[in-house]
Amino acid sequence: MKSFIASALMLLAPALALAQTPAKTEAKPQTKAAAKPAAKSDTKSAKAADKAPAAKKSSVAKTEGTSSRSQLKSAANQVATGIIAAEAALSPEELAIAERVHVGRIPCELGAFVTVTAEPASPGHFHVEGKGFKYFMAPVATTTGTVRLEDQKGGAVWLQIANKSMLMNQKLGQRLADECMSPQQVVVAEAIKKNPPVSVLEPLK
Repeated sequence: MKSFIASALMLLAPALALAQTPAKTEAKPQTKAAAKPAAKSDTKSAKAADKAPAAKKSSVAKTEGTSSRSQLKSAANQVATGIIAAEAALSPEELAIAERVHVGRIPCELGAFVTVTAEPASPGHFHVEGKGFKYFMAPVATTTGTVRLEDQKGGAVWLQIANKSMLMNQKLGQRLADECMSPQQVVVAEAIKKNPPVSVLEPLK
């Protein structure tokens, strides 16, 4: 009986081997397929890890570059401001003239107006503006005592005497505003009308 069973097992062994072989071959592709996504996932993670430090370096570089440009721009502005302040500095005599300048909206002949405004950031300087013009002026000393403001770049001159003022453009050779009178000048003009000054050309009586 035992010899019969042994003989039967020997005959069945090749069949069992063939039956088991497809199962093994089918299992191998599944293992490879499962392994591939894992490998790809690991590669993506590695690339992401590599990109992260690069992005941080780029961000830091941009921040440093922006900071450097801001510092340079600020330094340039400070230098420019210092140069402007140095150029705008006035002598004590010129500052004394500036104190005599009439400011405000001053009416002139033919319904025109000239507005004179002091510049707080630059003591002694004035904005002189009206219809069709705008100047930035500084006082200039004169031998006659006349208050004179000039815009050298614009070629304009503002002349102020006791009873009136006028604005001229020397480059164009024309008057932009005439017979301008502040309230103080109106008072002086009225006084002159009542008591005209004696002309030096008139003979003494």
